[in-house]
This record gives sequence, structure tokens and C-alpha cells, in this order.
Amino acid sequence: MAKRTDNFGKFVSQKKNSAIKEEIRQEKKKEKKMRQEAIEKRFAEKRQQKFGNAPQGADDRFGKNSPKPSARPAAAGGNKIVEKKSSPATGGAKASVNKAEKSAFAKASTDKAEPTMPLNKFIAHAGICSRRDAATLVKEGKISVNGTVITEPGFKVSTNDLVKANGKKLTPSRNFVYILLNKPKDYITTTDDPQGRHTVLELIRHATNERVYPIGRLDRNTSGVLLLTNDGELAQKLSHPKHEVKKVYHVVLNKDLTKKDFDKILEGVKLEDGLAQVDALAYTDTKDKTQVGLEIHSGRNRIVRRIFEHLQYDVKGLDRVMYAGLTKKNVQRGKWRLLSEKEIRILKFMNKSYT
Repeated sequence: MAKRTDNFGKFVSQKKNSAIKEEIRQEKKKEKKMRQEAIEKRFAEKRQQKFGNAPQGADDRFGKNSPKPSARPAAAGGNKIVEKKSSPATGGAKASVNKAEKSAFAKASTDKAEPTMPLNKFIAHAGICSRRDAATLVKEGKISVNGTVITEPGFKVSTNDLVKANGKKLTPSRNFVYILLNKPKDYITTTDDPQGRHTVLELIRHATNERVYPIGRLDRNTSGVLLLTNDGELAQKLSHPKHEVKKVYHVVLNKDLTKKDFDKILEGVKLEDGLAQVDALAYTDTKDKTQVGLEIHSGRNRIVRRIFEHLQYDVKGLDRVMYAGLTKKNVQRGKWRLLSEKEIRILKFMNKSYT
């Protein structure tokens, strides 16, 4: 074939493009065939090591010349791949895969495919409490898995496991419910009370058949916005300090809040469990300095009351008017409503402008 020389003195082929493409295809085909043969050889060696002197054709699943499963020979001394029906004379010993093995393999495959989750998350999805409270239950030895008490919150479980809390079976729920309650006074934020006091669950008993619990707590004499749900993951997110969920309170004091104490609160009040800081503070009525509005993100127990009590004020009234962007607008005291889809999305994605 004629050849020409370029400016650099190298020979350049004048083959047609179609011929070059065909050569490339043939080369790729050849390489693919070589790889396949290498793979087949590797599997053949592994089967030889596993089955000893069994004829290669008896378990040559990848070889081109291996017979179909129904036609494989039953060579003496070899491991059979196809299970045969046992006869009274020989029993089931000749079958290489017995029913017990198949059953165990099926169970192992199922268990492997079933997704797992930490035990405290499983409990939260069952609508018992938040993940943080669930971790406490586990550490206290109140949770058992398949009959064994587990004390590690991160222990992995699946929906196939039998999980019990104080002897009662738990079942995770995927039907999540989100309820906003305008809590009145004299109701406690627990699921039950040994002393027989009123609980917030009494107020929402017609809202859902799902077992829900409150996120965070409002003490008995505090009213206002309270969120209840069975979504343990959201409860964990809203309760975790790193998200700094904002709360706004309306506070009524027994006397005027002085300018000096007003400034002290803004600077931070040192309590027995550390410094208490607020994000914003204002008089709700310039003519009545016994009433103030306070914004805070701390979730410490009774933090608002303790700030004012530390400065020698008695809190006559405490109402939470906002929580994580949710307000009690159009919800009368003691009433509830379901959150909208938009509100749920905002909570789950923790939009900074709403928290």
C-alpha cells in the first residue's frame, strides 16, 4: 500500500477509516475473549480447590462445555449441585443442599437485605419518645431485643427484630403526624402521670390514632406553643442544641423590670448550671414594664423562669408564643391543629430564617 511522508519524516498510513474501525473492533473483541477465558479459568481453579477431585463438568457453571443443570452427571464421590429427592434406601445424605441449609441461607439473605437502624432511632420511630430519651431508656436496661436486654443505644436492629420496652412490643411507624397545640396551664407535657394530673395528650386525643409525644417540655404553669409528633428523627433534630431552635416567650412579672436588670439579662445571667444568654429582650408595652418579650434558643430546664428568679422577680405568667417558627395564631387556648406540608418541610430542612 502506498505511503506518504509528513513534514517530520514519519510514515502516515492512508488506510480508510472503515478499515481502521474494523481493526479496533476486532482487537477489542479479542481482548474481551481473553478476559472471559481468564475469568473462567480462575473460577475453575477455585471450584477445583473447593470440590477436590470432582469432575470439572459437575460444577462448571461458567464453562462453555458444562451441561445444563438438569443434565449434570451424578459422579461418585462428587458434590452434587442439584438437589435430588431422597429414597428410603439412601435417605437425604446424597443431596448436597438439604432443607435446613436452604432455610438458613434464605433467612441469612433476608436478614442481610433488611435495612438496620440504631436501637434508639427504632424506639423513636415507634412513637415512644425522642431519640435522646430513647437512648436513656436503653442505658437504663428497659429495652430488650429478641429476648435480650440491650444497653447500647447504637445497637443495630431491623424491623424483623422483636423489640420490647418494659415488656411491651414496639413497632416503628411510618405514618408521621405533626400537631401544634396551644397548651393551657395546669397540663403537664408527659404521656402519662402517676399522680393522675391532666396531660397534654388528653387535649389531642381526637387528633390521631398514632402514638405521639411532645417535643421539648413546657412546665405545668407555662402555656403556649407545643409541638407533638411520632417522628423521632425530627424530634431529635429540634431538641439538639446545635440547631439552636428559637423560642419566643411573653413574660409577666410581679414588678417592673428595671433598666439595670434589663441590661443584665442582655449581657447574660450566671446561673448554677452556667451562663444563660438571651437573643433578644423588649418591653411589650412601654407603659407597663412588668411585661416583656424574650427570645432565646437554649433548651435548658425552666431557663426563662430561673433567669428572672435569679434577679429576684416572680414570674406571674409565662406563655410561649413561637417555637421553631411556629406560632399559635388562630389556635385558641387548649385547641390544636395539624401542621401544613410547608411547615413540615421547613422544620425538616431547618431553614435558618425560621429557626
